[in-house]
Amino acid sequence: MGSCLSAESRSPIPGSPTSPAKHYHRSRSKRRNGSRSSSFGDLSLHRIPGRVFGNGFTDFASLFTQQGKKGTNQDAMIVWENFGSRTDTIFCGVFDGHGPYGHMVAKKVRDSLPLRLSTHWEVNLTTDDVLREISLNTGSVNSDEATSFLSADEEFRASTDGDGAEKQPEIFHALKESFLKAFRVMDRELRMHQGIDSFCSGTTAVTMVKQGQDLVIGNVGDSRAVLGTRDKDDSLVAIQLTVDLKPNLPAEAERIRKCRGRVFALHDEPDVPRVWLPNSNSPGLAMARAFGDFCLKDFGLISVPEISYRRLTEKDEFIVLATDGIWDVLSNKEVVNVIASAPKRTTAARTLVETAVKAWKYKYPTSKIDDCAVVCLFLDSNSGNLSSASNTKPEVQQSLIDHISSAVESEDFSSPNGLNHSGTVQICKETPEDGSEEEDESKEEEHSEMGIEWSALEGVSRVNTLVNLPRFDPGKEDKKGRK
Repeated sequence: MGSCLSAESRSPIPGSPTSPAKHYHRSRSKRRNGSRSSSFGDLSLHRIPGRVFGNGFTDFASLFTQQGKKGTNQDAMIVWENFGSRTDTIFCGVFDGHGPYGHMVAKKVRDSLPLRLSTHWEVNLTTDDVLREISLNTGSVNSDEATSFLSADEEFRASTDGDGAEKQPEIFHALKESFLKAFRVMDRELRMHQGIDSFCSGTTAVTMVKQGQDLVIGNVGDSRAVLGTRDKDDSLVAIQLTVDLKPNLPAEAERIRKCRGRVFALHDEPDVPRVWLPNSNSPGLAMARAFGDFCLKDFGLISVPEISYRRLTEKDEFIVLATDGIWDVLSNKEVVNVIASAPKRTTAARTLVETAVKAWKYKYPTSKIDDCAVVCLFLDSNSGNLSSASNTKPEVQQSLIDHISSAVESEDFSSPNGLNHSGTVQICKETPEDGSEEEDESKEEEHSEMGIEWSALEGVSRVNTLVNLPRFDPGKEDKKGRK
């Protein structure tokens, strides 16, 4: 994410192309009311017990996001306890939008990706059970007949796991395939969605599923996950669980260049490599993987997640997921120390955001503070269940999720229902089980966007995700509608 600068305020490095930036526009369909099924799905989604997406806390997690000084808050976050109707499972994620409609992309991914992941995970588990039963019943059946039951996706999974397949637990293999499928479907859904223009807008996503002591992480972009744990001397240390997938990584840069995309840094940002179109100095994306940003998808940008696994131990205390508004000004160790020293678990995420804001003002006084979003998951090895926040029985919750999934699947993609709510939550209480937070969020989004006027930076921001594209300006959109 990050604010955008005009091309005139930037000077390319010597030898780099100097052609003026071209702005890419796509025709926007007229606003129409969203489909009935979609509206019902969104409303019911926010009423699921144990699902928190605004500022607040649960028994095991603390969440907080704060708008920066660059316009609409484009960060989103979520904690979903009893994920997939499994009482020992939790899903967490943070999403950092960028571009004119980045806030809408981030919210769409926040709401839809967990549903896609849960659905594919259930299918994979069912398929594995069927294959296991077939293998037991076939006995002496020849291998050709047995392997005929394998799908192409399962063959692909076997080939990609290679020699390390036996070293990882079963949950990793099931979730790895589920993450890959869910991310692929999510990006395709964004491409088809007529209500959200993702051509030059997108979002990062660092997501994780924790089941018992098993942790599986799926990551695209430059948001980050860090573990706070104890070493052999019982000292608190920080372990980075994800890699910031930026164009400065050799493998990422090589892939982009093979696809005719260009990677280079601007003269006033020599440490920030960006992705550019082959024949134009735009859009200058500061990450190598992201949802959306379809203007670059043919030139090396991908939405395939990097997936990793970790077995948690009793020395592991908490996990922090945060957008780059935190990591741009605080080190991993500083973040871990802030969380550990927070007066209360319930306010740990807020304490970290406030610390980052102070760091922005001190380190970059001429730059506009970036949006920040933090999810802090506290690990309790003595508890069999992750949370008692949800008293709903798993089968009742699953019924509600299935209903929502069917509503989302039947969504009319020709309807720009995403335009009805175009900001991220600014100040929210903990998600109540009666779902009243949905109404509060809608009101806060409307107030947060009224009167916002985008302007260029009053200095040079340390890392702007996009160089040339301004953020969405609700005021200007309203003026156009009156003409």
